[in-house]
Amino acid sequence: MAAITASMVAELRAKTDAPMMECKKALTEADGNFEKAEELLRVKLGNKAGKAAARITAEGVITAVIEGDVGAILETNCETDFVTKNDSFLALANAAAQLVARNNPADVAALGALAYTQDGFGPTLEDVRKGLIGKIGENMSFRRFKRTAGVKVASYLHGTRIGVLVEYEGDETAAKDVAMHVAAMKPVALAAADVPADLVAKERSVAAAKADEDRKAAEAAGKPVQSDEIVAKRIEGGVQKFLKEVSLLPQPFVKNDKQTVEQMLKAANTTVKAFTLYVVGEGIEKKVDDFAAEVAAQVAAAKQGA
Repeated sequence: MAAITASMVAELRAKTDAPMMECKKALTEADGNFEKAEELLRVKLGNKAGKAAARITAEGVITAVIEGDVGAILETNCETDFVTKNDSFLALANAAAQLVARNNPADVAALGALAYTQDGFGPTLEDVRKGLIGKIGENMSFRRFKRTAGVKVASYLHGTRIGVLVEYEGDETAAKDVAMHVAAMKPVALAAADVPADLVAKERSVAAAKADEDRKAAEAAGKPVQSDEIVAKRIEGGVQKFLKEVSLLPQPFVKNDKQTVEQMLKAANTTVKAFTLYVVGEGIEKKVDDFAAEVAAQVAAAKQGA
């Protein structure tokens, strides 16, 4: 009978998402034949196999690498915060960021195709990712990355959940301070002119709705109603205030709110060309688990199987 190793069990689990013990039983019954073992699992588990890849990965880490004038930042996701402390997962995330910096892949698929081995898995980064899914028992994925080259780069990581890359010319300390400021204040653009048009339109709509409410309230109370010209100025004033709040350069500098970021940079003879801000799970809809319902379902299933 063929010897069933831990790596064989992990590989089959990564491929099928079946429980470890079920994978071991299937491999034993199939005398080490992967194809037969997979068939046995599909017969026994139906379409449960392969569900790991569909599970939401809203937790994770941000990793960053700077090598000379090349910088890279990457978001690697997993299902639970527990896995973000796992050494193998962290090694994968850090290695992937280095691969981005050194190889300049076109997208996540190209990143996964790069050569890499870890924990007995390989020969590509994607093979390692799949292998670790089986080993750790959670889905994990590379969500997004940014690479810069040919310009000075500074980075700041706030723990493992927030990461910033800043492209600049001038003083490194000032650039690192800006990276820290971005992590704290989370601006959406470098300057007001760079704020996405859809955000500006949304803010203008909110300001207009608020002005309309105020007008109706004044009419109901028998108070003077502002002219259309004044209302238009109020709306535009609200939009300009919003742009100032969400743009990096006019924001009060976190380490000295007596000056703006722009003023601090000018004093340091430094220019920020661009920045990239990643926050783990930003924009991903997280699954809300009902623990009580889950336990009840497990108890009911156990009773049915008894």
